[in-house]
Amino acid sequence: MRVDIVTLFPEMFEPFLSTGMVGRAARAGALDVRCANLREHGLGRHRSVDDTPYGGGSGMVIRVDVVVGCIEAVEARAREGREGAEAERSHRVLLSPQGSVLDQRKVEALASLPWISLVCGRYEGFDDRVHAFVDEEISLGDFVLAGGEVAAMAIVDACSRLLPGVLGSADSAMHESHSPAMDGLLEYPHYTRPEEFRGMKVPEVLKGGNHAAISAFRREQAEARTAARRPDLLERAKRLRAERGAS
Repeated sequence: MRVDIVTLFPEMFEPFLSTGMVGRAARAGALDVRCANLREHGLGRHRSVDDTPYGGGSGMVIRVDVVVGCIEAVEARAREGREGAEAERSHRVLLSPQGSVLDQRKVEALASLPWISLVCGRYEGFDDRVHAFVDEEISLGDFVLAGGEVAAMAIVDACSRLLPGVLGSADSAMHESHSPAMDGLLEYPHYTRPEEFRGMKVPEVLKGGNHAAISAFRREQAEARTAARRPDLLERAKRLRAERGAS
């Protein structure tokens, strides 16, 4: 999977891309992340990337010509010497608090793509005409960050875990919070040694070796935890099971 990140601060990504799961995915050849400095496509002697908004107002707005110029230059370099399917452009994602909220299903959809571009905003946002040149807009949630870099890191981190051969076990990504295998429920609790700590004991069922009983216990715990913390997810899980039963 190739990821191009358009940003004013490529230096923010240097330690992130070389450590942890993301670094492992890169070293394994499963992930290729490259940063493009938006400033290099700025205008004039000062490489300006923004301007005052038409109609007045506070702050500065990132120019559409600079953003699109950077995206297209990145894609043109990537296509050099390539033919056929590899010559297609990337799936372009604008990172903005106005976008659709990122969830595990969207992460899985992005991770299945061979090439995506993540466009990070700053200041008061983008000239609205940028939307005509991207495929979708994604947000981490209903809050505002100083820029899209943290959101880009979140997407790269989440996608890297799903790439073949990155996790030690394929089951690790299946049986976790929000996964389809869990019907989108929160993950069941885990325990390890010591068996007792300050009066809190590991549930007996987990020590008995009865896999059917363990599976039932974990499902029960996942549903209880979801009901307590995210009842909206529990209702969705019930609908999914009902739909499967009806089909």
